[in-house]
Amino acid sequence: MTALARADRPLHDLATRLLALAERGLPRMLTPDGSGFVFTRAGRPAGDGSWTLEQRGTGIRYAAITALGARFLPADRQRAVLGGRTAEEFTGLLVERLPGVRNLGDAALVAWAAAETGHPKLSDALDRVAALDPPGKPQYTVEAAWVLSALAAARDTLDVEQRLAAARDRLLRARTGGSPLFPHATGPGLTPWYRAHIGCFADQTYPLQALARVHASGDDPRALAAADACATRICALQGDGGQWWWHYDARRGTVVEGYPVYSVHQHAMAPTALLDLAEAGGTDFAEPIRRGLRWMTEVPELARAGAVEPMILDELGVTWRKVYRGDPKKAVRAARGLSTRFLPGLRLGPLDALFRPDTVDREMPAVRVRLDALRLAGLAALDRRLGEFRRDRVFRLVRALRLVRALRLVRRDR
Repeated sequence: MTALARADRPLHDLATRLLALAERGLPRMLTPDGSGFVFTRAGRPAGDGSWTLEQRGTGIRYAAITALGARFLPADRQRAVLGGRTAEEFTGLLVERLPGVRNLGDAALVAWAAAETGHPKLSDALDRVAALDPPGKPQYTVEAAWVLSALAAARDTLDVEQRLAAARDRLLRARTGGSPLFPHATGPGLTPWYRAHIGCFADQTYPLQALARVHASGDDPRALAAADACATRICALQGDGGQWWWHYDARRGTVVEGYPVYSVHQHAMAPTALLDLAEAGGTDFAEPIRRGLRWMTEVPELARAGAVEPMILDELGVTWRKVYRGDPKKAVRAARGLSTRFLPGLRLGPLDALFRPDTVDREMPAVRVRLDALRLAGLAALDRRLGEFRRDRVFRLVRALRLVRALRLVRRDR
């Protein structure tokens, strides 16, 4: 924060504002028994133009993530956020729930929090992670990265070197085609074949953070180089307005679909991962971090549409979730994901004009109404604009799809 204050005072003030907002907003998201946090607070418009917030969902991973962040606060402020408990005490509640946890990512986050807070049952937490992560089984990349971060945090307390080496190597092997980016899973079988080449933004930030932490905790130049290469690529692909894009072609290191732009990517995930990388001795990506933070107040997508709605609502203690296209059932992502599977780099440019990213997601029913209307209008407009596509590439895509269909028919006959 001191370096940010020297480099850009307005952004320092924004970061301070966001941290204060988190401390005010998180206590309102505690579950009634004080042992967890809800998934989200969804906005509902009131008749006078104000907003009411509705609590939705719960999950142990959100509680663990909160503990990982709250541990940096002084003890009295930890208690204010965590229902009267310190981060270590709150993590203890989560560790006690681990025998019933079935998701690897949830268990890994709890173990990570146990390691960082010095909880005495860290060994039990890591045993639960090991039980959910049998050797050789592919895992989702984000969850595999959380496993590695937990082990890196634990290595000063327990002998985890063998497990850490296996978790590190699994992440490094997941990359394909010489690209520095990561796919959505560490091996086949977890994602549909037509999306196997795609990795989301979280699939980049959590691995690069974990690999940077491995180097910081035990001198691993190869892990640091992989983290640095991934960070270099996503920073090179960052949008002109500071946007951290959503989906990437992990084979080629290119953007498949940029939207939605999530506020948590802008103010939390990218800064956390990139700052961990710099602290570990990697490249300092301070300027991309600043551009990403600046998006939170400038939001060029909304500015171009003439909208004045802010993404940060201090009085409610929330940031709205994302800016997105309003396309029905994530149609743009689906179209670009499928087309780039066969024709890497194909953009389907008219979709940008058809589904402009000028919608704020507050998780309200009104958004669903708009999606239903766009479904019909969008399909008609897309049909009219097909002539604007590059015909040779479209024909190649059609031929590829027909080939896939023919192969399926042959397989069915067998």
